[in-house]
Amino acid sequence: MHSVDVTLDNAQQMIIDESFQRLVVVDFWADWCGPCKTLMPILEKLAAEFQGQFLLARINADEQQPLAGQFGVRSLPTVMLIKDGQPLDGFTGAQPEPQIRQLLEKYLPKAWEQTLAQAQALMAEQDFAGALPLLRQAYEESAQTPAIGCLLAQALIELNRVEEAEPILGAIKLADQDALYQQVLAQLELKKQAAKTPEIEALEKQLEQDPDNLELAHKLALQLNQEGYHRQALELLMGILQKDLNHAEGQSKKALMDIVASLGKGDPLAAEYQRKLFTLLY
Repeated sequence: MHSVDVTLDNAQQMIIDESFQRLVVVDFWADWCGPCKTLMPILEKLAAEFQGQFLLARINADEQQPLAGQFGVRSLPTVMLIKDGQPLDGFTGAQPEPQIRQLLEKYLPKAWEQTLAQAQALMAEQDFAGALPLLRQAYEESAQTPAIGCLLAQALIELNRVEEAEPILGAIKLADQDALYQQVLAQLELKKQAAKTPEIEALEKQLEQDPDNLELAHKLALQLNQEGYHRQALELLMGILQKDLNHAEGQSKKALMDIVASLGKGDPLAAEYQRKLFTLLY
């Protein structure tokens, strides 16, 4: 619901109670008031555009005089912004749309704040893969806020994408290196020290001794991907394709494409290897 007509019967629910859930914009108007008729369509347009981020509460001041009196309305139109039961701001008289928009944006949550909240909920459920694209989006849209950078790095570390987490943490300035930063940095160091599985270590040693063995490289790439070392897996598969584009009857190319697809649209690592494969093929 984007807008509602308010009377004495529903005023408590629609203005006071609702203001604890979201911003309520109260518009006092009357039929005889010319500026009211100019202002109302602008407010209704913005209410629809912001898709319920605020509730437009319309009060006919002639029909609801006790309400107008309670709010101390002296002229029409009068607009009040209510949050958590208290008036925050407001204006009287018709105002141009850009000015009203600016006022609303001052008090409405930023789009990236909602994205961040969704990401944090997923992280609480240990769904780091699901949280990752949302954290990237919030990080960019918030002009790379350090706290979101820390959460992004944390998700990458949990997904064994250590080499991508390092530069994000490295970009955080000394003044912003708070307790969360220190915690994530410690997680990064622990992850770097953690040994790979014995199977991976054995395959790496074999490949070191037989670097031209594409079958071995393919096998290692699959193991690395399974353990979350996506970049190393993609690098190995790209190396195979550079030597033999149709290796294992196209299985290496398919494996690379499957990893890229699993990382999801918009993932920088996926985009990087999509470009590399495209360059190789065309």
